[in-house]
Amino acid sequence: MPRPRNFELPLSKLRKKTPHTSLGFKTTAEIGCLEGLIGQQRAVEAMEFGLDVSSKGYNIFVVGDHGSGRTTYTLDQLRKRASQLPSPDDWLYVYNFMNAGEPLAINLPPGMGKKLSESLSELVDELKTTLSKAFENSQYEDAKATLVKEFQEQVNSLMESVRNWALEKGFSIKRTPQGFVNIPLSQAKDEEGNVISKEMQQEEFENLSEAEQKQLQARSEEVSQKTLEVLRKIRDLEKNLKEKIKNLEAEICRNAIRPYLADLKTQYGKGEKITEWIDALTDDIIENFNIFIAAARDENAEVDFSRYSVNVFVSNDPEAGAPIVHETNSTYYNLVGKVEYESRQGYLYTDFRKIVPGAVHRANGGYLVLDAEEILRQFMSWEALKRVLRTQELSIENLGEQLGFVPVSSLRPEAIPIQIKVVIIGSRWIHYLLNLYDPEFQKLFKIKADFDVDMPRTRSTEKQLACFVASYVQKEGGLHFTADGVGEIIEFSSRLAGNQTRMTTHFNQIEEILVESVAWARKLSRKVVTADIVRKALNAKRFRSNLIEERIQRAYENGQIRIDTDGFAVGQINGLTVLDFREYSFGHPVRITANVYMGQEGVVNIEREVKMTGPIHNKGLLTLSSFLGRRFAKDMPLSLSARLAFEQTYDGIEGDSASSTELYALLSALSGVGINQSIAVTGSVDQFGNIQPIGGANEKIEGFFRYCSSRGLTGNQGVLLPKQNIINLMLDHEVLEAVSKGLFHIWAVETVEQGIEILTGVPAGEADEKGDYPSGTVYGKVMEQLKTWMEKSRKLKKSAEDSKKTEPESDEPENSD
Repeated sequence: MPRPRNFELPLSKLRKKTPHTSLGFKTTAEIGCLEGLIGQQRAVEAMEFGLDVSSKGYNIFVVGDHGSGRTTYTLDQLRKRASQLPSPDDWLYVYNFMNAGEPLAINLPPGMGKKLSESLSELVDELKTTLSKAFENSQYEDAKATLVKEFQEQVNSLMESVRNWALEKGFSIKRTPQGFVNIPLSQAKDEEGNVISKEMQQEEFENLSEAEQKQLQARSEEVSQKTLEVLRKIRDLEKNLKEKIKNLEAEICRNAIRPYLADLKTQYGKGEKITEWIDALTDDIIENFNIFIAAARDENAEVDFSRYSVNVFVSNDPEAGAPIVHETNSTYYNLVGKVEYESRQGYLYTDFRKIVPGAVHRANGGYLVLDAEEILRQFMSWEALKRVLRTQELSIENLGEQLGFVPVSSLRPEAIPIQIKVVIIGSRWIHYLLNLYDPEFQKLFKIKADFDVDMPRTRSTEKQLACFVASYVQKEGGLHFTADGVGEIIEFSSRLAGNQTRMTTHFNQIEEILVESVAWARKLSRKVVTADIVRKALNAKRFRSNLIEERIQRAYENGQIRIDTDGFAVGQINGLTVLDFREYSFGHPVRITANVYMGQEGVVNIEREVKMTGPIHNKGLLTLSSFLGRRFAKDMPLSLSARLAFEQTYDGIEGDSASSTELYALLSALSGVGINQSIAVTGSVDQFGNIQPIGGANEKIEGFFRYCSSRGLTGNQGVLLPKQNIINLMLDHEVLEAVSKGLFHIWAVETVEQGIEILTGVPAGEADEKGDYPSGTVYGKVMEQLKTWMEKSRKLKKSAEDSKKTEPESDEPENSD
C-alpha cells in the first residue's frame, strides 16, 4: 500500500543547525568573554530592583533550577553592590559591670574591634606594673601613715577621756579578749598612809549593803553605756579611716591609670555607649587594683582579668565594603549564633567571651544568601530568620530556652540591631508552597527573581553562548573551540531545551560537555575542539549512562520482548514511551493491541482494570470512547466491547501520549484494516480527533530508530508524531543520516484521519449529509461493523423477548396442610 508523502518531514525540520559562518569567527580565541547573564532579563531586572530597595520586607527569593546560574549570578551581583557600600560597624560583647549575666553589645567603626581588644590586653599588662609601682611609692606610705596616726590619736583621746570619767565614777576600764569591762574601785591606804584606789574584790562587794550594791551596779551600767558610746565613735573613726585610705588609694590609682584610660577614650570613645563602658571599666579597676598588684608581685598568681577584655563578636574590614555571607549549612545556631559552655570541675561555665556569632550577625549591614531547601530542613531556622526580619534585631537564645525546657541559668546578651538584605535561592515548588502555607512569606520576601529554564535562540543569543564558551576556555585554560564546535554546543543546548527556537539556561550541563570535549581533544592530540570532538563527547557521555537502554535493546533483539517492524497487522500498533532516569532518558517501542467484539461494555483498558494506570492515562482512555461516539453513534447506539493492552509492560503507565496510538489500534480492529508495523506512533488526541503534542519526542524517535537499526533499516520504517512537535525536534546525527538516505521517515499529522491513512494506506473517509462514510474507507468499514453488531444485537434482543412471551404460564401449586 503506498504511503502519502505530503506529511513526511524534510531533513531541515528534524534539527535546527547553526551554520558556523553565521557566528563570525573561526575559533573562540577571536572573541571576548561573556559579560552578564544570558537570556534572563526578567530575573536580572527583579534582582536589580530588589537590591535598589532598602525598605523592610524587600528581601529576594531567587527561583530557578539547579545549574541555571542562579547562585553564581546572585553572588556576582551582590559582590558588585557590596563593593560600593560602606563597611558596617564591628560589634563587641563586653562585660557588664552592673550585671554580669547580661553582657553589653557595643558597636565600633569597622576594624576597631580587634584594635580595642589588643589595646585592652596591653592595658592590663601595663597596669600591673604601673599600679604596683604607685603603691610602693613612699608618698603613699607616708600619707597612709599620717591617716593612721591621726586615727590613733583620736582613739587614744577618746579612750583617755572615758577612763578619766570612769575613775570619777569609781570604775576602771580594762580591755580583755572579750572586750572592755568595768571594774569597781575601793578606797584604801598605802604603807605611807596615802589614800589610793584599788580594784574591788569579790569579798568587798559582798560585804556591801544591798543598797550599796545596787548603787554600784547602777554606776557600772552608766559607765558601760558611756564606754559603748565611745566605742561607737571609735568604729566611726575606723570607718572614716578606711574610707580615707580607700579614697587615698583610689586617688593614687586614678592618677596612675588616668593617662592610659584617657588614651583609650581618645582612641575609641566616640560613642556614648563605649564611653560609659570605659568609665565603668575605670571604676572597676580602681575597685580591684589589688589583683593587678598581686599579679605583678607573683607571676603564678591565679588572677582573672577576663572582665577587662572584649569579645570581638563581628569584625569587618574597613576597605572590604558590605559583607556577603553565603551560608550553606543553615542550622539554627549557624544562623543566629549561640552561647557556648565549658566544663570546669564538673560544672558548666560560660561568660561573655563564649558568645558566638551566626550568619545573620556576620552579614549584618550587608547580604545573607541562603538555600531554601536547606533552611527549611533545619529545625527552627526558618522561624528564627523570620523573627529577625520582622523585628530587625537579634538576641541570642539557646534552643532549650526557646522551647521552654528545664530553665538553666545562662547569659542573656543584649540584642543587636540588624540591617540586612536576605537572598534565598530555591525552586519554584518551594516558592509556591511557602506562598501557600506561610502567611508571613509574602510580607518578608516581596521580590521574586525568576530564572527561566530556557531562552530564545537568536543570532544574538547564539553569539552570547559562544562568548560563554570563550569565557570557560579562558577561565579553565582549556583548548579553544572552532566555530563548528560551538555550533554543535548551541544545537546541544536546544536539544536540552527541547525546542528548536530555544536554548537551555542550565549552563552547568553545557559546561560539563565543554569539559569533556576538551578532555577528548587532548586525548586525541587535537589543538582545537571541533564539532566531531563535541559529538564524540556527547556519545561517550551517553554510553556511560545507557546500560539499562542496552539491556532493554538486547531483550528486543533476543525476542524476549516482541516488537514487529514489518508487515501489517489488524488491531496491533507500535507505541512509544520514555524512561527517565534523571541523568539519562531514552525512548523505546511498546506493542499496543486492541480486541473488539459485540457487547455493551465500551472501551476498556486492561492495565486500568488491574490498577496499573494513572489518572491522566485514564482520562485519555475516556476520550477514545467520546471520539467513537462522535464519529459513529450520532444516529445509533454504540454497541461494542473493546479491550486495549500495553503488551509486556509490568510497571505503572501514566500520561496520555499514547491515546492516539490506542485509537488507531481500535479503528484497525473495528475496520479489519491492518496497520503498518514499520511505523511507531506517539501523540495525544482530543474528543474531536485532533492530534495533540506530547513530551520526549526526540527520545521516542531515536529509541525506535535504534531498535530498527539493530534489526536492519528497510526504508519503510519511521515515526508518526503530532505536527505541533516539529518545533521540538533536535534529532541525533545518526537519525538525520538515515533520513537523508531514505532509510527512515518522520511524519507529522494534525488529525486522526491523516494518521490512519498513513498507517493503513486507506483513507479514513468523510461522512456525507446522512452521517454515512464511503464504502472501502476505514471509517466506512468501522460503521459497517458497528451496524452489523447493532443489528445482531437487536435481533438477539427481539428473539429473547419473543421466546419469553411463548413460554407457558405454570399454575402455582396449592398449599396443603
